[in-house]
Amino acid sequence: MTKVAQIVDDPTSASSITTLRIATTRLWPSVLVYSVLLIVAILALKLPGATDYVGWDNDDSMRLVEVRDFLNGQGWFDLMQYRMGLGDGTLMHWSRVIDLPIAILIRFFSLFFPQERAEALALAVWPLSLTIPSLWAMGLAGRRLDGTLGMHVALGLATLLIVTNNRFLPGAIDHHNAQFALVAIMSAMLLDESHRPVNYAAAGLAAATAIAIGVETTPFVAAVCIVVAISWAWDGELFARAAKAFGLALALSISLFFFATVPPRLYSAVTCDNLSLGYYSLAAIGGVLLLLLAGSPASRSMRFAFLVAIGAVVLATAVTIAPQCLQSPLADIDPILVRLWLGGVQEAQSIFGANRQDTFTIGFFYATGVFAIAVCAFRLIYGDRVRVHLILLFLLTVSWAIAAVQVRGAMFSNLLAVFPLTLLIVDIRRISVSDSEDVAAAFCYVSTVLMSVAAVWGLGGHAIGMQANNSDSFGQAPKTSCSSKTSLAPLAAMPSGLVAAPSDMGVSILRFTGNRILAAPYHRNQGGMLTEIQIGLAPSQEADALLKEAGVSILAFCANNPQTRELATIKPDGLYGQLEKGVVPAYLKPMSAPEGAPVRFFRYLPSGS
Repeated sequence: MTKVAQIVDDPTSASSITTLRIATTRLWPSVLVYSVLLIVAILALKLPGATDYVGWDNDDSMRLVEVRDFLNGQGWFDLMQYRMGLGDGTLMHWSRVIDLPIAILIRFFSLFFPQERAEALALAVWPLSLTIPSLWAMGLAGRRLDGTLGMHVALGLATLLIVTNNRFLPGAIDHHNAQFALVAIMSAMLLDESHRPVNYAAAGLAAATAIAIGVETTPFVAAVCIVVAISWAWDGELFARAAKAFGLALALSISLFFFATVPPRLYSAVTCDNLSLGYYSLAAIGGVLLLLLAGSPASRSMRFAFLVAIGAVVLATAVTIAPQCLQSPLADIDPILVRLWLGGVQEAQSIFGANRQDTFTIGFFYATGVFAIAVCAFRLIYGDRVRVHLILLFLLTVSWAIAAVQVRGAMFSNLLAVFPLTLLIVDIRRISVSDSEDVAAAFCYVSTVLMSVAAVWGLGGHAIGMQANNSDSFGQAPKTSCSSKTSLAPLAAMPSGLVAAPSDMGVSILRFTGNRILAAPYHRNQGGMLTEIQIGLAPSQEADALLKEAGVSILAFCANNPQTRELATIKPDGLYGQLEKGVVPAYLKPMSAPEGAPVRFFRYLPSGS
């Protein structure tokens, strides 16, 4: 006890404690501490079982292939994947905005390490580094909601959300983690109740960046624009400078991204799955009109009339320039591909499809958002922080609706749920602390915290599902992957050619070998995917003709591949059905492969040659 008293009475120790307390009230020191803890937790969970330095998603491997092509001299404006699909290749819809920082990291690390190690380090650093701006935005929003305590609650909830989200794991280099950070930044800027122009300029820049790197967030960006426009129409002069800052930043930023990333030959082209004339014109026109009209003195009714006029102009622009973009960019996918490919992609499922695939873990995607929407509605009924809860309710509803259409949007609705639930947790905590003997208040506090964490809903549902199914997935021996480097090794040793393989093997073939591929799981590659499916379904003689017409030199057959099994079931007399039974047509010459290898490779020798 004497030593403790001495430590407390020591002026140096007291000064350190005071400094630490002050640091915990500030945003950046708190963000850095949470970021370090988060990164350590991610590495501790990921590294022990890691078998590859690239993320689990095909898109992560495809991004690496694109970056390698860029580093090897493919042009900044040239987004063709020349080794994928029919003919001369497939024009990809991804942005160099994400390719560039990853390429810079690989080039930097290659100064000190071999190429593969440099790639591994770059692919670990990029997603982990994005935790910092994500937590900064979440912490800033929490502090704007309820000071220091709100900041720490928001940071805590955000940390739990990110650590249970595979988008920030080492190797996850697709653009979804960057989109998470941008959505968090836009949300934090809208929660500035002082309406400082710099914050709304930052929101405009983040909105333009989000559009430039991927269209998944376009509905959310539209919702942000609506929030800013209605805020100006309602508040008038008090909000005018903020509205002008947002409009100017949006128009300038989207113009910069358009001319910096779109090749001049495609300036007039309209595509609905990436930044093109359609999205550029809508964002630029809307931003400029808001900038111009927000500077004019007008009554509230006149401002709302201006707002209707802006909406009419933007809608007319959309109908005139890009009417096809008013529907889903996946709406034109062939029904066969919907059945055999898209129907099995979890992130593309609606809430009903996700429920059919895994009823017990659907709460992870949707329950927290529903809870947060209910909290916002309850607060509004009682007139509590009306502006804040109106904004959050609108953004949450839009994001949750998007998630209901495609489950990939759940990441953003779970993100937005953090904000109203932060306010709720802070308020209930104050009630609980004010009366430490109130068991009901303590129970309510703990329950609210648990219900605010998406992973709790997911774990609870998983546990219920295991009981309901009376099964345990742990301990099962994993099947050898058809797409692993080992499985594809025979291809790497062969002269390059066009390989016909299931679409979910295609990207790995690009990554591990120098071959071209017929199919990969991308909606712009429908021709290649359909051709591969037709080959698998066709009887022997027709398959021969299809292989010859496509220019295939090697066929890869993996009996464990889900799509291959499906095709063999649909058409037992088709090529894949016959290969599954061990019947090999004369035009396919088996290639040597290690015993027990999951993939069998056949060199195609056209009949009569």
